[in-house]
Amino acid sequence: MSQRPCATVVIPCLNEAAHIGPCLDSLTRQEGLVEPIEVLVVDGGSTDGTREILEARKSGDGWLRVLDNPDRITPIAMNKGISAATSDVVVIVGAHAEVAPDFIRRNLEALRAHPESGCVGGVVEQVHGDEMSRRIGLALTSPFGVGDARFRTGGVAGHVDTVAFGAYRKAVLDELGGLDELLVRNQDDELNYRLTESGWRIWFDPRIRSTYHARSTYGQLFRQYRQYGYWKVFVNAKHFTVTTWRQLAPAALLLSSAFLLIAGFVQALYPIESVGLSLAFPALGTVWGFWLVGAFIAMALGGVGLRDAWGVFRTFAVLHLAYGWGYCQGIWRFLLLRRAPAAEFKTLTR
Repeated sequence: MSQRPCATVVIPCLNEAAHIGPCLDSLTRQEGLVEPIEVLVVDGGSTDGTREILEARKSGDGWLRVLDNPDRITPIAMNKGISAATSDVVVIVGAHAEVAPDFIRRNLEALRAHPESGCVGGVVEQVHGDEMSRRIGLALTSPFGVGDARFRTGGVAGHVDTVAFGAYRKAVLDELGGLDELLVRNQDDELNYRLTESGWRIWFDPRIRSTYHARSTYGQLFRQYRQYGYWKVFVNAKHFTVTTWRQLAPAALLLSSAFLLIAGFVQALYPIESVGLSLAFPALGTVWGFWLVGAFIAMALGGVGLRDAWGVFRTFAVLHLAYGWGYCQGIWRFLLLRRAPAAEFKTLTR
């Protein structure tokens, strides 16, 4: 590439034959750029035809380079791409994603307009391959399902605590030392936490848009969010703090339910003159009653119709129970036992 690129797009990749082509196609359609972009796909040894697709594209696209990631760990792939980037701006994009034609231009404009921000990003919309994934997507764009993360739910422009598919100043990434290579999940959240703690800001602009192919089964979603909860505790233990308070809600729901259920059974099996124990089952019903009311209000405000209500309701339950269960496992592993991550959580779920 004779001309220095205006941005480097880093794409961690492993067995993405169904998605890598459309992802790269969306990057070829970028508009309004004076300088070209470069794209670095960091492949973990794909065996499903992804590598053949990349090699064929590489021969015709001078802006595309393919790097190897034999470790097959996402943050290692990201760091390899960041190190190889020749631009002052690095954009990290998932292989399941497709970006809008003005995606790069709007990221660059936001970085220029907000010199206090080391990272900028926008809205990630869910793409649905079938009815199940469409209903999962409806829950993933609801604040009740995923909290107040604006990159999922949308909202007005402003400073936020994290974004997905962020555009970073390379100097800031170098200053922070890149991503934590121990993290299978939550590596971008942890990076963004360190970024804001170091004095930089993160700017959200809803005009920066991309799409992402959502998980298509409840089993995949459960495994994914269980990992999110588990690794969030690892991040908290690393920094000796709770990085965002919204992460505590699913674990609090699960732990309070377990405590009240056990207390209720103890009172039923071994009656004790205790007002507190006698109220355990009613309190449990109240907790889940509030959860049900919250779910119904969220669906009503989100315009979820009767045809989709059961699927969205199930997704809410999967999200909260999976994240809460993973978070509790993380508390047990990292805070109580003070052990390294379990082997089963070191493999990225798909």
